Amino acid sequence: MKSLKIFLLLSFTMLMIHSYAQKVSIEGTWFNEEKDGKIEIYKAKDGKYYGKLIWIKDPIVNGKPKLDDKNSDESLRNRELVGLLILKSFSADGDIFSGGTIYDPKSGKTYSCKITPKNNNTLSIRGYIGISLFGRTTVWTRTTN
Repeated sequence: MKSLKIFLLLSFTMLMIHSYAQKVSIEGTWFNEEKDGKIEIYKAKDGKYYGKLIWIKDPIVNGKPKLDDKNSDESLRNRELVGLLILKSFSADGDIFSGGTIYDPKSGKTYSCKITPKNNNTLSIRGYIGISLFGRTTVWTRTTN
């Protein structure tokens, strides 16, 4: 009887943890780790998640909007950073969002990426090349605006 109670308690606990994880949404506005940029993550009509850079700390250089001047594609270097789509095509896979890419405007490079919500206010963002062992993880925090 004691074993049955322990089993039921563990089952209920696992169900609650799984239920909580599914309720964490990545949609909203997030500060990057350095807090010099805000990214708005949204679910598009195609059912996938995207994120655009909606604010940067220093948006003006020499009286003009800061541009995507580090982009490896020269034809894209005249795009303004504010409004730039940096997260593309993420699908929910349980409580991980994967299959998408992240663009780093500081380096001009695009990486495969996984987004893992840690709680309602924290995202773990893992950008990588090839397999996810070779990459870098940053933490984004939710902002109210």
